[in-house]
Amino acid sequence: MPKRISTARGREFGAGIRAAIANAGLTSRAVADILDWDEAKLSDVVNGKGGASEIEIAMLLGVCRVEAAEVRHLLSLYPETRIRGWWQQHGTCAPVRLRTVVEHLAVAETLTSWHTHMVPVFLQTVDYMREVLLASSTAPVAELQDRVESLLTCQESLRHDVKCTYFIHELALQLKVGGAEVHAGQLLHLLHMANRLNVTIRIVPAALGAHAGLAGPFTHLSFSKYEPLVWVETENSSLLVEEKDAIEGYDNVVCALDENSLDEADSKDLIIRLYHASSAIEDETRASLRTE
Repeated sequence: MPKRISTARGREFGAGIRAAIANAGLTSRAVADILDWDEAKLSDVVNGKGGASEIEIAMLLGVCRVEAAEVRHLLSLYPETRIRGWWQQHGTCAPVRLRTVVEHLAVAETLTSWHTHMVPVFLQTVDYMREVLLASSTAPVAELQDRVESLLTCQESLRHDVKCTYFIHELALQLKVGGAEVHAGQLLHLLHMANRLNVTIRIVPAALGAHAGLAGPFTHLSFSKYEPLVWVETENSSLLVEEKDAIEGYDNVVCALDENSLDEADSKDLIIRLYHASSAIEDETRASLRTE
């Protein structure tokens, strides 16, 4: 079956309209009757096919008693639902909840993640998350717990049957985020995750030198009904890449990483060695504190 032609903007708009109708306790038929629309017209709107003016969309949202902030968001999306690619500029710092990313993670069929300098968010422990956020120059300390919970939501959004492949650079595993105890806990968590049937962890060895992933981290998502997209996160923006040629470029990077990374078994062995080394440092630190 061919994939449905849609965009990230269009899917978020449609999901927002469906949620508005559901939260109002109404059926599509009831909303159509109130607005004096054919039900087919409402279906077209929800599925990103247009067929209504912005004023009519505003009326629909009014009928559903949608909050003002959500009304503004959905009205801003409606004229752009057919535009591929989405650069979301967040301002000083990213929002606490990455709505678009979470909604796409929830329906993904496969996830392929590459990270150069830290453990991907989908594999992070809570302690590791906290240390990364505390080190940030933009994330407000007052939002720390909310941001941790938001990142955990990203992890939980992935269904257990989603095939996940993570490419991580060796230097990212050597970086002692939070000290020896947090570092050892994170490495142990990676080993637990690597034992899951739907999870593959591959390490790019530092000895490789220059490699295809030097341009930076990204997450590739594929779907059963839609074309794939790539999510690139920066300090204060998110880029959702949807153009076919651009996606193929990222596919080439994944292929190169696959060719040059350690296999699963060797990757696990490396993580085990790093874990034992970190645990030994932690034991030495505890012994030193006891003798002081």
